[in-house]
Amino acid sequence: MLDGVSLDQLRTFISAVDEGSFSAASRKLYRAQSVVSQTISNLEEQIGVGLFDRSGRYPKLTPAGVVLLADVRSIVANVDLLKARAKGIAAGLEPELSVVVDVMYPIDAVTQVAKEFRQQYPGVSLRVYVEALGGAMQPVLDERCSVGIVGSLPLIPPKMAFERLGGITFLMVVASDHPLASYKGKIPKDELARHTQIVLTDRSDLSKGREFGVMSPLTWRLGDLFAKHHFLLNGLGWGGMPLHIVHDDIENGRLSVLRIEDLPPEGLILPMSAVWQTSSPPGPAGRWFIERLKQIPTSTSGIPARKSSGKSRSKTER
Repeated sequence: MLDGVSLDQLRTFISAVDEGSFSAASRKLYRAQSVVSQTISNLEEQIGVGLFDRSGRYPKLTPAGVVLLADVRSIVANVDLLKARAKGIAAGLEPELSVVVDVMYPIDAVTQVAKEFRQQYPGVSLRVYVEALGGAMQPVLDERCSVGIVGSLPLIPPKMAFERLGGITFLMVVASDHPLASYKGKIPKDELARHTQIVLTDRSDLSKGREFGVMSPLTWRLGDLFAKHHFLLNGLGWGGMPLHIVHDDIENGRLSVLRIEDLPPEGLILPMSAVWQTSSPPGPAGRWFIERLKQIPTSTSGIPARKSSGKSRSKTER
């Protein structure tokens, strides 16, 4: 008997619950009240469970009805999602958008676009990966992702097409109690070479044999930007970081910006790009995602001024 349960019966059940009575549901569904009542009775008979207590003036959900209501809502929602996806696929809309994002790119911008994406394309699944350097390019080359947001890797393979997004401000920083933080004037390269540089490393082979921004022969290499951030905060070396990640650390005196010879004092602008395989351009959802990212500012203007507390910081306060 369960195989005979119809979507119409489930939708009628939900309407009766949401509207508070069979008569109100009949008005919403443009049906006679007797039809609504009979539809729900047929559903109860087919599943072998009473959904409503009809002893009062208005029908009231039974304990079983309360439990099954959540399942019914889930079934109807999934069917609606199936219909939306099928309609989108028939119109050329991709069923899933997979995006790999360079770890340097502001995750707040991606999150904002993702929230809007859910409203714009409710039938399209979104899959997001975060990688560094060539790791943000490799999934697109391997066709595991349809779109990449890259910036750390300066060379884009010939089979890839790209569009520029907003750049991010990139600064060289060090813990405020590190010897380099108290250096007077611009720091020469030979002075930097005496101190350990914390370097973000690549988990792919695309940047093998290349060095990006490495100025010291003394390096510690980490495969995670979060770990690099914490190493810098704890005085284990100096290194480059996106301003949007270290802004508060600079403002509150946990990190200091290094003034290095031949580098602009306001930091470097790291250009970011959306990339995809030339043979597989983004569909409507991917195209929308890229265009929306273009509209969101990613570069923070100006280095924040440090707050002065008048007290020296211990290591536990950093």
